[in-house]
Amino acid sequence: MNEVIIGIGSNLDAENNIRRVLEILTEKFELLKVSEFVITKPIGITEQPDFTNGAVKIRTTENQNNLEQLLKQIEDQMGRDRSVPKFGPRCIDLDIVVWNGEIVDADYYTRDFLQKSVQEII
Repeated sequence: MNEVIIGIGSNLDAENNIRRVLEILTEKFELLKVSEFVITKPIGITEQPDFTNGAVKIRTTENQNNLEQLLKQIEDQMGRDRSVPKFGPRCIDLDIVVWNGEIVDADYYTRDFLQKSVQEII
């Protein structure tokens, strides 16, 4: 079994999209813990709504590659538009941040809200 912390973010109908993605993650994986969600200013493209960010800890038998693909499928299922710029608005963003105790997302080191969410879960 793998224990994974996934960062979650949304700035388009965030309340509903985060509630919905938590339901989907609960159906697909063993959900161990959910952090508090916080409002943050956009990074890069600042002329867009604020983001709501947090994290969840799950347990899964999937390997890291398969889990990354499953998370992309969930984003697509929820209507994520991949044609917008990297730091543009999004209905949902799911990223593996910690894999079995090891930080695997470089954004962790530059985003204090992500560090706080991960520490809260650990």
